Amino acid sequence: MGQQRPSRRILVVDDNPDAAELVAQLLALEGHEVFFACSGADALAVADRLVPEVVFLDIGMPGMDGYQVASALRRSGRFSGTRIVALTAWGNAKAREWSAATGFDAHLVKPARAEILLREVAQRAGGLMER
Repeated sequence: MGQQRPSRRILVVDDNPDAAELVAQLLALEGHEVFFACSGADALAVADRLVPEVVFLDIGMPGMDGYQVASALRRSGRFSGTRIVALTAWGNAKAREWSAATGFDAHLVKPARAEILLREVAQRAGGLMER
């Protein structure tokens, strides 16, 4: 019998509700406690209430984009141990530079394979920016 992984509290943020729900369902099937939000403002409200261990965050959202959400989370000491992972269609060098500059721990391009998402959940928060 394999070693059981710890359950994590995860927030998935995407302005496409179907995409957010798909990622949330995948992570929930692995035993994690998963919540999702479909806007930057909702993401901050949910994060403030739950203090997630991991956030999968879309960048290209209307209104408050993912860069602004990540910056806001990083300004608050409550989220210093939260791993923030960009999960976005934006994979160019400039998007990755902005991710690193605004507090993301990793940058994934959609669609990301399930094993890659799960690897990010298993990573320790505050690690080096992964390219």
